[in-house]
Amino acid sequence: MPRKVTKSLVRPIPADRIYNSVMVQRLINRVMLNGKKQLAERLVYGGMQKAAEQLKVDNPLDVFDQAMKNIRPVMETRSRRVGGANYQIPFEVKGQRQNHLTMMWFVAAARSRKGMSMEDRIKLELIDAYNNTGTAVKKREDTHKMAEANRAFAHFARS
Repeated sequence: MPRKVTKSLVRPIPADRIYNSVMVQRLINRVMLNGKKQLAERLVYGGMQKAAEQLKVDNPLDVFDQAMKNIRPVMETRSRRVGGANYQIPFEVKGQRQNHLTMMWFVAAARSRKGMSMEDRIKLELIDAYNNTGTAVKKREDTHKMAEANRAFAHFARS
């Protein structure tokens, strides 16, 4: 039984200055290294702009929103020990964790691309996610497959 019953505090972050979107600001914060926020902003805004131009979409925010929607997970598995054995139990992913996993997978996929600038990596990953392909979308698909494969253990989930 956990000692602490209260939920952890989620600090509200302000929206970004160009698109007035909290999700874009979360991406900027996730891309940022060593406190260099202006550099992270330049990389994210540049990548979004280039992706929108390549996809021939007027608003880069539409490309971003669709890409994030395609990466967002619905189900995940969590390990639970039952009777001396560990089972991967499928759970629904809710709100804040959905956004967290989406951003983590997107930035990890962008950083795993080599041989180009980070702005181009973000652009290519946005285009791939917009088209429902790419590493981040594959990560979501793998997570969903794992949850589907372990659906038989769903009865072990706590009520």
